[in-house]
Amino acid sequence: MKSIIYADNAATTKLDIEAFEEMKPFLTEEYGNPSQPYSFAKSQKNALKKSREIIARSINAEPEQIFFTSGGTESDNWVIKEFGVPTDEKRIITSSIEHHAIINACECMRASNRATVTFLPVDSKGLVLTKTLEEALKYDRQSNSYPASTLVSIMMANNEIGTVQDIKELCRISHNQEALFHTDAVQVVGHLPIDVKELGIDFLSASSHKFNGPRGIGFLYIKNGNLSILHNGGMQEKGLRAGTENVAAIVGMARALENNCKRIKENAEHISSLERKLLNSLSDLSFVRNGSNNCLPGNISLSFKGFEGELILHRMDLMGICISTGSACDSVNTQTSHVLKSIGLEEEYAIGTIRISLGKDNTEQDVDEIAYALHRILNS
Repeated sequence: MKSIIYADNAATTKLDIEAFEEMKPFLTEEYGNPSQPYSFAKSQKNALKKSREIIARSINAEPEQIFFTSGGTESDNWVIKEFGVPTDEKRIITSSIEHHAIINACECMRASNRATVTFLPVDSKGLVLTKTLEEALKYDRQSNSYPASTLVSIMMANNEIGTVQDIKELCRISHNQEALFHTDAVQVVGHLPIDVKELGIDFLSASSHKFNGPRGIGFLYIKNGNLSILHNGGMQEKGLRAGTENVAAIVGMARALENNCKRIKENAEHISSLERKLLNSLSDLSFVRNGSNNCLPGNISLSFKGFEGELILHRMDLMGICISTGSACDSVNTQTSHVLKSIGLEEEYAIGTIRISLGKDNTEQDVDEIAYALHRILNS
């Protein structure tokens, strides 16, 4: 396999080698079912307990508030579809730039008449304005058909443009109007410090493969219940999500998260330094940088007028460099990104958008080669 430069870390990340090593015994030696009472299952039970504790510490939660899932999409769907009392009339308030796991789940709830849904607009930087949320909640309060259960779901940081929201304030506003608050933190967990107690949130979604853990595993933080059963069956995850646990993946997720959190400041500084270097190297080119001033380190959304993002991506690929044009989960959709539409980016810029997402394993040489490749493509 030829050497590549991987700059698509918002899509997925390289598996942490220590996480991989810690997973191995649970695939080949300690393979018992943790639900069984015999001693051979004890190591699996202990591994689940330890992993839950590690993950809880990483976001300042309690172990009993951590529920294992298959990833961010499942965690998001669980909250959107099962919050509150099942028989209650429900309302969901979310933003127009959420991941499709949230948007499509909300549309499903609306189509099946299980909830009314309000999509909040964002400003040109991708920020949800507190005034907009306040007005949506106040209008709801004054309605004669006020739902018994209201959920506000706002992502902590956007996967396409990197904008980080003021989750603490948005949560405070929601709670003032007796609404539950969920945040999709898939892009943030393991990359920026998170304290769920300080934020006050009710639910938080996370996905292992975004912070150097294995794929197909994630977790959902649930503060005080308020969710119905996702899968019926056994009593795994307190009977809320039945199914034999993937112990190897859970162990790998916990180790990867623990390792990232130990170096969270160092990694962020390294990635931010690479980001500054790249942008300085591209300063002679004409482009629009999307997102707010408070962005995820290394998440760089650039729009070039007169070019096609897909063409830039494929040219970069031929040069051994992996980038994207936006969300990896929507890469087959050739329509303009809903995120770019929501921030009001002109169509001629939107079609020329690429996303470079740098990670902790990227180097200054990687950045030099990315800048060189972009100059070759855009000046040819």
